[in-house]
Amino acid sequence: MAVSAKIEFDVAAPPSVVMEVLMDIESLPDWSGPHREAEILTEHEDGTPDTVRMVVTAAGISDEQRCNYEWTDTTCEWHLIESNQLSQQHGKYTVTENGDGAHVEFILEVDLKIKLPGLIVKRAQKMAVDTAKKGLTAEAQRRAAD
Repeated sequence: MAVSAKIEFDVAAPPSVVMEVLMDIESLPDWSGPHREAEILTEHEDGTPDTVRMVVTAAGISDEQRCNYEWTDTTCEWHLIESNQLSQQHGKYTVTENGDGAHVEFILEVDLKIKLPGLIVKRAQKMAVDTAKKGLTAEAQRRAAD
């Protein structure tokens, strides 16, 4: 069952700080509630994260995932390599200047291996977009203030 979510929001921090937070994969458990663990397995030649292992808990289901990341100055994009619960996952943050800080667009598309009740899927979807908005915003603004 394929599920997608999208949200756009503004962050009172420079786009470079938002991108810094996204590249700091190992800090994901600090600001993203569903992430229990996150570690960089390999890096691109420029030092940005390439292959990442994560343990994620959403809607009462725990999953270990490996994803490949791609980076530009304004985007963070990932694709699922393997997972216990998902057959497919694609996510992307696009960060642009908005005058007072950053404008962020977040999309997430997942395809589950198992069939879950619609209510649980919707709850997990809401958790993903809430985390993207609230967690990333709080962490970027905290770092910008330091």
